[in-house]
Amino acid sequence: MSLFTAFTERLLELARESIQHGLTEQGPLEPAINDYPQELREPGAAFVTLRIHGQLRGCIGSLEAHRPLVEDVADNAYAAAFRDPRFPQLTEREMPELDISISILSKPEPMSFESEQDLVAQLQPGIDGLILQSAGRRGTYLPSVWESLPQPAEFFNSLKTKAGLPSDHWADDVKVWRYHTESLQMD
Repeated sequence: MSLFTAFTERLLELARESIQHGLTEQGPLEPAINDYPQELREPGAAFVTLRIHGQLRGCIGSLEAHRPLVEDVADNAYAAAFRDPRFPQLTEREMPELDISISILSKPEPMSFESEQDLVAQLQPGIDGLILQSAGRRGTYLPSVWESLPQPAEFFNSLKTKAGLPSDHWADDVKVWRYHTESLQMD
């Protein structure tokens, strides 16, 4: 069992409470930090993904740990429900159908590569999350995206598009970081 697995229920409950708080109070829940175990009070970075009937309904997160994990989860749960620009704000009617998952990120590590082919050859499908930065643009894919884009070249080209770059973009300023996640969800 990994570190955060023991806290799955507690973190998912926090995310749901923050979304419910957003519906009634129009803002994220501010968790009482000291009510949580020390492991959850440490700085952490998390993405909160919302789905309804298997369809994406919102996904917002942090790439770097800059606040206590419980604050990050509460704020990102609220943001996924009400601030994801791809979707309208979540409604009370949708709440019972909402599936919530949390991905806790490891610290991103810069990758070294000689070419795009070299980079793509280093990718670990199903394991790596990537952050791409180039031409003043930035984008990320969580490791769970491998489920729909299982081929490394396809995964990387799609990430370029997500970052607002052409899928065939390659330049000297391309920087890529790799990270892993621990996924928490109710079975």
